[in-house]
Amino acid sequence: MNVMQIGIIGVIGALLAIQFKGGKTEYGIFMSVAVSIFLFACIIDRLELFLDTVRQISSYIDMDAGYLSTMFKMIGVTYIAEFSSGICKDAGYQTIAVQIEIFGKLTILALGMPVLLALLETITEFLS
Repeated sequence: MNVMQIGIIGVIGALLAIQFKGGKTEYGIFMSVAVSIFLFACIIDRLELFLDTVRQISSYIDMDAGYLSTMFKMIGVTYIAEFSSGICKDAGYQTIAVQIEIFGKLTILALGMPVLLALLETITEFLS
């Protein structure tokens, strides 16, 4: 799917969710979650293309596979945290959404620590 189709699906989904919220609010939330899950599936398809390209680039360059794995994990954590947070915000639970965002940020920080340590070791080797 291209960006135009995704945009149209998103707008139609939002309009339907608004329409359903007029009657029973839970139906609007369900509609929003359903459209979000569909868009999530479309994004995963695009991520597969990105992952294949990065793997191809890494085959040309001598890189540690651990760094790529860490980067992919960070991308996944970021997207899942934003997705979950957005659904909670849409449902009216901003406090839970903020907690999910904080947990995602701390997880990314924890995933990045080994990379930071490797960078510091490399700098120390160059200086000594």
